[in-house]
Amino acid sequence: MSKSIFRKKSVAKILADVECGFSDAEHPGSASQLQKELNVKDLTLMGIAAVVGAGIFSTIGEASFYGGPGVSILFIITAVTCGFSALCYAEFASRIPVAGSAYTYAYASFGELIAWIIGWDLLMEYAIGNIAVAISWSTYFVNLLEGFHIHMPEYLTMDYFSAFRAQEKIQELTAAGKLGEITDNMKSAAVAWANAPGLGNIKLIANLPALGIVFIITYLVYIGIRETKKATNAMVILKVVIVIAVIAIGFFYVTPANWHPFMPNGFKGVMKGVSGVFFAYIGFDAISTTAEECKNPQKDLPRGMIYSLLICTVLYILISLVLTGMVNYKDLQVGDPLAFVFAKVGLKNISYVISISAVIATASVLLIFQLGQPRIWMSMSRDGLLPKAFSRIHPKFHTPSFATIVTGFVVAIPALFLNLTEVTDLTSIGTLFAFVLVCGGVLLMPREAAVKGKFHLPYVNAKFVVPFIFIGMIYLFWKPFLNILAGENIHEKFPFFLFIILSAALTVAAVVRNLSLIPVLGLLSCFYLMTELTYQSWIRFLAWLLIGLVIYVLYGYKHSLIGKAESRNREVKPTGFNTKSPK
Repeated sequence: MSKSIFRKKSVAKILADVECGFSDAEHPGSASQLQKELNVKDLTLMGIAAVVGAGIFSTIGEASFYGGPGVSILFIITAVTCGFSALCYAEFASRIPVAGSAYTYAYASFGELIAWIIGWDLLMEYAIGNIAVAISWSTYFVNLLEGFHIHMPEYLTMDYFSAFRAQEKIQELTAAGKLGEITDNMKSAAVAWANAPGLGNIKLIANLPALGIVFIITYLVYIGIRETKKATNAMVILKVVIVIAVIAIGFFYVTPANWHPFMPNGFKGVMKGVSGVFFAYIGFDAISTTAEECKNPQKDLPRGMIYSLLICTVLYILISLVLTGMVNYKDLQVGDPLAFVFAKVGLKNISYVISISAVIATASVLLIFQLGQPRIWMSMSRDGLLPKAFSRIHPKFHTPSFATIVTGFVVAIPALFLNLTEVTDLTSIGTLFAFVLVCGGVLLMPREAAVKGKFHLPYVNAKFVVPFIFIGMIYLFWKPFLNILAGENIHEKFPFFLFIILSAALTVAAVVRNLSLIPVLGLLSCFYLMTELTYQSWIRFLAWLLIGLVIYVLYGYKHSLIGKAESRNREVKPTGFNTKSPK
């Protein structure tokens, strides 16, 4: 079993399976292929749709609060890290223009077990990310309705547990005489609990707007890539125009004194916002899941990824500088920072326009990720690791119909009852893990000669760069490292120890095996950002992967089509006779 769980699926086999449409007896109902509708413009706009959303309209405020104006440096660091990963994704997309993204790439480079792990990881990343975005959209939408003097009952706009905890906290603070610590959010949640219909402590409290937007988005994704493309393009163009207008208008209200000090809490404060910032950059994986729906994936997918990364990075840097220049960074720990800063300088009408844009922006993010998750499930089902129903393609709409419906329920039901707005760490660690494996997978794949019309990763020998970077890191950071060893809760520094071991191993491998520089830097930078996330996020992430391994052992390993093919080949024994037919 130890060898068979690392069995690989060759690139030729992957491409051949897609070419024949998986129309064999083992995939009933899957004869129809996905519809090729996307070009480089569509892919670029999809990338922008996935990246310019919750980051600009929400999490950038929290990151600015900790990092000050220096948060713009964090966006550059994150963009460079994502740039390395995007180039590695582009290399794989050029070689394997197939839906499934990092899952498919891992199957070709690492083998089945690692492919399952990354597929399972992506399911968590997409689901939790979408739930958080749906809840965020609900908040913006309710605020937008208030602007039209339309009021929804509080118990229909939030989750049960937030209301329950809020009323308990208010009772606790009231009993302790700490009335000044009761916030407006607590009061609103307590009103929801008090007014909600129900029996005793069983209350009917649910986030209906979050449920509604997930159903609408799922319907769009279900009826076809063409409709999804049109909706995405329209939303992206509108929100980018608004973001550019915000930057242009906000520039005239910048007070340069607010940029000093540039990093009030030092580099550590800047890096504290890595989770929220990186949460904004997880769109590349979703783009690569559409490979089978691209007209020219080997050429257009790499361009779409790189163009969208460059555009989004410029927008984020400019927005962060405008935000921290308009108001003091200490005022930016709010859920709607863009609307907040314009309201604070007296431009309430612009603040209202931004709220409308936020509703559109978060809806477009949800649309792209609802598009990506079913295609990963479809790819895993094609290989037998999930039930066959997940690979069923709708004969009319040419979409993975069953997987899309399941995705809708997986996101809509938790968004209705749960509060997951604090799980960006878990989403970010899952995305970074996918990036690490994609970069590592490129190192394992044999280098190919350049072919016209296909993207190829520029080769630079890592042995001339990486050892000097490693030595420089040891020289600069050996004292902080010794302080970590002498500090408390050393077990929480385990991810950083792993990073040091990985760095040393990759440095040796770079010298011995002449590794390519870009994937090595991508792997190291992504793993370093993983170490900046909380220890609790690592524990939850590992627990999720453990659950996935159990499911793989109980179902995936037994039903793997590659495994079945290997078993059939082993059962065919030579007879010892010459079976050639006579001429």
